[in-house]
Amino acid sequence: MTRPEIERRYAAVRGAMDAHDLDAVVVCGSEYTGFEGAVTYLSGFVIVHRYAYVLLPREGEASIVFPAEARYVGEHATSWIDDQVFAERPGEWLADRLAGKRAGVYGLDYVMTVRDFEALSRKADVVPFDVEFDLARAVKSDEEIESVRDSVRINTQGFRLFAEEYAAGKPAAEVLAPAEEYFVAEGCGRLTMNMVLVGAEFAIARSDTVLGDFCIPSLEIAGPGGHWVEVSRALGTPNEEVGRMLEAYEEYFEAAKSALRPGATAHDAHRAVSKGFTDRGYHLGHVTGHSIGMTMIEHPKIGEGIETELQENMVFSMHPHVIAENGQDCLYMQDTWLVTAGGGEPLAGLPMKLF
Repeated sequence: MTRPEIERRYAAVRGAMDAHDLDAVVVCGSEYTGFEGAVTYLSGFVIVHRYAYVLLPREGEASIVFPAEARYVGEHATSWIDDQVFAERPGEWLADRLAGKRAGVYGLDYVMTVRDFEALSRKADVVPFDVEFDLARAVKSDEEIESVRDSVRINTQGFRLFAEEYAAGKPAAEVLAPAEEYFVAEGCGRLTMNMVLVGAEFAIARSDTVLGDFCIPSLEIAGPGGHWVEVSRALGTPNEEVGRMLEAYEEYFEAAKSALRPGATAHDAHRAVSKGFTDRGYHLGHVTGHSIGMTMIEHPKIGEGIETELQENMVFSMHPHVIAENGQDCLYMQDTWLVTAGGGEPLAGLPMKLF
């Protein structure tokens, strides 16, 4: 990580602090897959076990705070932050530093531990800051986009390995294994969250899950740079209902190329890419898309009523989850898109088809 990139990230977050009258931001991360990335984004530290917080004041140096028992469960030297604190009660340490101040917390609802929230909220004015923090990091730098493209390369090859191994009657774990082996060898570590859909529901790819004539994988990984991406296609022989869904998917894929453009809103993009599904009377069982970065799911989402304006170099995971009236027939295929001056660019380079 270059020093200009670090300073760019801090400046973006501090700009959001100024806009919302905050004295500091506390970013929370935990070892739960997909929720550690915000800490990595602001510190370079990859959480191996337990949890951590980054304190970024409006002025002065950042601190990274760990529970005391986490002293030996991560490579602390990988962080560029010099002030590394190991506290018996991290919330109490934060509360002492932020007493009487107004602090925005990323991860307040889902990540920060209860004991730390209770301690911090007794002394500081604590406000949720998930959306604001995500919007501050939504526009990616050239360094970040290079990392995104590398993750896409790895994910796309993983899909090809999955497709080569797939056959009806095989256990899901056996089909996924070569892709997971490749992901780890390429530097993803444990930052993979790969599943299959059974009917319309997501399922872990276990050995007792036997794949049928039609298979929908959900492949999501973060490469060595820590940026999550999602790339997959359905495989096998669909029934007539799913064939109709594919027609709508083809329409979405073309619509996204013009809808994901600077100046359009996330609401506008959602309406454009979902039109083919809603016109056919289908329900969407998952968000149409969402910003994706060093945390797997970030704001803004591509959805109804989201008026955030898209900007060049935003990155989105797009994956309309279309479900038939019977609640079983569905189609779900993933792409990672880059917003460019000329519109949306699907980064994987895979054709929109059933393999």
